[in-house]
Amino acid sequence: MSEENTESVEPQDLKPKKPSNRAPEGIRSFTVCRQHDETGISGEGVVIEGVMFATGHTVIHWLTPAPRGSIAFFDAYDDFIKIHVTSHPTNNTIITFDDGEQTIYEGGR
Repeated sequence: MSEENTESVEPQDLKPKKPSNRAPEGIRSFTVCRQHDETGISGEGVVIEGVMFATGHTVIHWLTPAPRGSIAFFDAYDDFIKIHVTSHPTNNTIITFDDGEQTIYEGGR
């Protein structure tokens, strides 16, 4: 390490820090499980993995069709929910975040 560089490289200093006040929530990852597939396109089970940034921006990765699926970007998590979850109420979708929080969207069949 040169003398000009005053950044610490100690292991404890390199660990992720608590999010700043600009991003109080940090990044949250989640999965989307569809118990039914009303369109017959995406399938049942875990069909999406995603991340929501502290700003609300959301990125999802469709796990179908295998092996790659596709990626989509949303300006807000609520936009993703409106387009891919609540617009398909009979899918009975379960969203599970990495901290264990779950939201269940049941619309009946």
